[in-house]
Amino acid sequence: MERKNYDLQTVGQIVADRFDTTRIFYRYGIDFCCHGDTLFIEACKKKGVDPNQVAKELDEVVEVPFVCAPAFSEWPLDLLIDYVLKIHHRNIRKEGPKIEILLDKVVKVHGAKHLYLYQVQQHFHESLIDLESHLSKEENILFPYVYELCFAGMEERKIESFHCGTIRYSIEAMEKEHSIEGERFALISSLTNGFTPPDDACSSYRLVLQQLKQFDEALHEHIHLENNIIFPKALELEQKNMK
Repeated sequence: MERKNYDLQTVGQIVADRFDTTRIFYRYGIDFCCHGDTLFIEACKKKGVDPNQVAKELDEVVEVPFVCAPAFSEWPLDLLIDYVLKIHHRNIRKEGPKIEILLDKVVKVHGAKHLYLYQVQQHFHESLIDLESHLSKEENILFPYVYELCFAGMEERKIESFHCGTIRYSIEAMEKEHSIEGERFALISSLTNGFTPPDDACSSYRLVLQQLKQFDEALHEHIHLENNIIFPKALELEQKNMK
């Protein structure tokens, strides 16, 4: 079967069309969230992987009918924001502190032998602080206005412009913060050899690396939904409101 031509698509577009393709990009270390606007062929080149092989694996995913992967790109904008707030924002606030407590215990026991753990501990601590600020800005400034855009669109009415004229600047700021988190977790992944426990790791050590990996994967989905689906939809809706 002839492979689908992904070369003219960005990795973000590919994932937006079929979210279950994320497991292929994740396996090859291709960033589909913070750098979702990168063309597929360029993303493969940067990672030094064969685009034909990656495309073949993507085709294998796409050929299988949807089972449980959500078709996020087809969801209404307000529902997407609901999902991000109730799943991802809550998850960060609920699971982040638990992971940090366990990580601190693991560092106390194993840090002297595995010095990289101190760096992981510091990066994760800084991430939770920065993420709390980031989530608050989305919840209190950006998303309330986007909700208003959604309601106005359904009711076919206009609303006042965003306080600085457009949501574009706020979105650009959020995307920059996403990039910082993406780079931070890429570093954590590198320090931990892809969240792989060493041979002498105890059960707590193995558990915290598994939890960090799950946190990272959820963050990838979170950033992808905002950068590649929510933000473009919101900007499009704002343009319609201005006409």
